[in-house]
Amino acid sequence: MKDFLRELGISEVNSGGYGGGWIENPAGGDLVSSNPADGSPIATVRQVSTEEYDRIIETSVATFERWRMVPAPVRGDFVRRIGNTIREHKESLGALISHEMGKVRTEGEGEVQEMIDIADFAVGLSRQLYGNTMQSERPRHRMYEQWHPLGPVGIVTAFNFPGAVWAWNAMIAAVCGDTMVWKPSSSTPLVAVATQNLVNEVMEGSGYEGVFGLVVGKGSQVGQVMLDDRRIPLISATGSCALGEKVAVSTGKRFGRAILELGGNNAVIVMDDADRDMALRAVAFGAVGTAGQRCTSTRRLLLQKGIASSFTDRLVKAYGTIKIGDPLEAGTLMGPLVTEAAVRDYEDALGKIKEQGGEILCGGKVVEGPGNFVEPTIVKARPDMPMVQVETFAPILYVMEFSDIEEAIRIHNDVPQGLSSAIFTTNMLTAETYLSARGSDCGIANVNIGTSGAEIGGAFGGEKDTGGGREAGSDSWKLYMRRQTNTINWGKDLPLAQGVRFDV
Repeated sequence: MKDFLRELGISEVNSGGYGGGWIENPAGGDLVSSNPADGSPIATVRQVSTEEYDRIIETSVATFERWRMVPAPVRGDFVRRIGNTIREHKESLGALISHEMGKVRTEGEGEVQEMIDIADFAVGLSRQLYGNTMQSERPRHRMYEQWHPLGPVGIVTAFNFPGAVWAWNAMIAAVCGDTMVWKPSSSTPLVAVATQNLVNEVMEGSGYEGVFGLVVGKGSQVGQVMLDDRRIPLISATGSCALGEKVAVSTGKRFGRAILELGGNNAVIVMDDADRDMALRAVAFGAVGTAGQRCTSTRRLLLQKGIASSFTDRLVKAYGTIKIGDPLEAGTLMGPLVTEAAVRDYEDALGKIKEQGGEILCGGKVVEGPGNFVEPTIVKARPDMPMVQVETFAPILYVMEFSDIEEAIRIHNDVPQGLSSAIFTTNMLTAETYLSARGSDCGIANVNIGTSGAEIGGAFGGEKDTGGGREAGSDSWKLYMRRQTNTINWGKDLPLAQGVRFDV
C-alpha cells in the first residue's frame, strides 16, 4: 500500500460509518474503490446500513444540543486546528485525491489548499456572525435580529471535488453551531474516510466527537433516507441536475432547506479586442483541467467572427501538446475520467454530436490501454444543436461564432444551466454590458479570467437549473443558521404597532 494511504489511516478494509466513533464492520455491503488510471483496486470501504445511519444521525442530533451552546469563537478554534491538521497532510491528501479521483497532482493539492483556506475563513467568521439592529416605530423599544444554529446538516458531495466541497459546508456549518453528516460519492469514499481520520485527530477526547459524522452508503438507500429525514433541516447537495431535482422534491415535501450546486454549461466569450494569449490559456485549462469534470469546466467557446479561425487554430495546436497519463506523474496535464461509465458517456455524446452536424476538429477518441483515458476534444458546433444544451462531464469543448456582444450574450444565456461564465475583452463598455442585468445570467461572471477556479472568499453557486445554491464565502453562512427577530420593550407602556388601539 502506498505511503500516503498509510499516513492517512487507510487500510485494506475501512469502515464507512462514523458517529462519535467508527462503526465496526458496517452491514451495508463492501464498496471497492478503484484507481481510474489503471482500474486496479485501491481499498475497500464497508458501507453503512439504514439502521447504522440512524444511529449516526441520533448521535449528531444529541451532539447538536450541546454544540450549539458552545461560543462561536470556541467552535472556530476547533476548525482552526482541523485546518492546521489538514495543512500538515496536504501532500498526502492531495495525492489520495489524485489517486482515487484522477485529477493531476497539482490540482489534488490545490483542492486540499481550498480546504485549508475555507477553514481559515471560517475561523474569522466565528467572530462575525452578525445581526442587524433596526429602528422601532414604538417608543422605548429596541428591535434587532440574531442568528441561531440550525441543526444537523446533511452534506452530499460529488466525486470531482471529494474534499473541498465537504470543507466548504463543514467548516462553515461547524462555526455556525451545526453538526453534520457527510455522504460522499461512492466513486471517492477513501478521501472521505481519510478526511474523517484527520478530523478525528482534533475532535477525539473533546466531548464533541459527534459534530462531524460520515455515512458511506448507497444513494438509493442511505441517500434517500437522508433526504427524507426530518431531523436534518438542511441538505447541501452537489451533483447533477437530476440529483438536485430529487433533493428539492424530498426536502420540499417536508419543508426542509436545500443548498443545490448542480450542473454547469459554462461559456467563455472572446472578443476581437481580447488579449488572446491570456484567453487561450484560460480556455485550455477551463476545458481540459480535471478532464472536463468540474462543474465550472468550460464547455462552450464563443468567438467573435474576426478572430474565430485564427484562435481556433491556435487552440487545436495547444491541445496537441497536452500530456495525458497517470495523474501522479510530473508533467501530466490531464488524467483519466473517473469511471468506465464516464468514458461511455463521452463516446455516446460524440456519437450524438456527429449526428447533429458537429465537426470534430481534434480529439474525439478513447485512449487505448488500461484506465479511463480519453482525448480532449474540440467540436465546431451551432448554438441550436441539442447537445450544446446538455452538460457532458468530459473534456468536450463546443466552438461557436458570433457577430457582436448582443448576439454573444443571447447565445451565452440560451442554455438551461447558469453557473460560471467569462468574457475576454479590453473594452470597458463591453465588459460592463456583460456584467449588467442584461448580460450574463450566471451566478459567477468573470472578466479576463476563465470559468474555472473560483476563490472561497466569494459566494459560489449558480442560477436556473444549477439550483440557486450558494456556498463558501460572502454571507453564505446565513443558509446554515436560522434568523430570529427580537423586540425588547424597555418602557412602561404597551404601544401596538401601526398605531392600533386595543383598550381593555
